[in-house]
Amino acid sequence: MVRGGTRLRSGGAHKTMQITKQLALFLDNRPGMLARVCDALSAAKVNIYAISTSDTVDHIVVRMVVSDPARALFVFEEHGTLVVEDDVLMITADNKPGSLAKLAHKLADAKINIEYAYCATPPDAKQGLMILRVSDAKKAMKILNS
Repeated sequence: MVRGGTRLRSGGAHKTMQITKQLALFLDNRPGMLARVCDALSAAKVNIYAISTSDTVDHIVVRMVVSDPARALFVFEEHGTLVVEDDVLMITADNKPGSLAKLAHKLADAKINIEYAYCATPPDAKQGLMILRVSDAKKAMKILNS
């Protein structure tokens, strides 16, 4: 479920930004758990766009943005997995020094907190995908589009 998609043009490159659903799964921290999650998504034909994990002694939190959040949610609930949905910003932006700094300053100036972020980009890519969990996604979209 993607809402509020916006395509921006900046310095010859396109940026896209949208509010989308992130799913956070709480799993036992043991071998094979992530493999099972990925197998279940693959069987349901759900693609993972972005993923992040953080661990504790007993559990792991897997945050992900997927191609079909409703289907993924159904799959996880069917398997008895605890899942929490959140709105996040999914941003495709320039892969160059200062891109994230500019974005972070705009949000900070508007008093919008970046609660966490995750991204990865091949070094030679012109653009990368960034996921931001912010304190107010709708306000952040408005600020970043101005």
